[in-house]
Amino acid sequence: MTMSLAPAAMTRGSSRWLLLGSLALNLFFIGIALAIAVRPTPAPSVSTWDPDVFVRMERIAQTLPTADAALLREQVNADRTAVTTAQLAYQHDRETIREALRVQPFDATALRAAMSRTRGDRQNYDQILQNLFAEAASKMSVQGRLALANWPPNRRSAARAH
Repeated sequence: MTMSLAPAAMTRGSSRWLLLGSLALNLFFIGIALAIAVRPTPAPSVSTWDPDVFVRMERIAQTLPTADAALLREQVNADRTAVTTAQLAYQHDRETIREALRVQPFDATALRAAMSRTRGDRQNYDQILQNLFAEAASKMSVQGRLALANWPPNRRSAARAH
């Protein structure tokens, strides 16, 4: 086969362009790989959830109209002992579950008993909190109750979605 019969891509001038294009493409990919490897790792996101119910109640109160926030805080203070007792019992039960999982040899019966106590104390905790909100909401303005219904803020309510 003679050079004149070879395709245009095989000629000396076009092979240089192919080599130069391949080199440029490889350098481009190496640059991307280096940029990805060198870029800073984003900081882990900080959770805004706090296990302490009183911190969460204050966050809710901050989103209410002033008078309604005062009503909620007043109700929280009135029920503080019951809420604290229920919260501590529930947290203790959760720790009991963790301990039951760590025990060697494992005792499934003890784990089930700890889980049962946790369910009962969680139900009691929820009932105390729900009663607290029901009592506070019964004294609030319509705007305050709507703010509670739409909590957290910026969440679309079911009424606005229709």
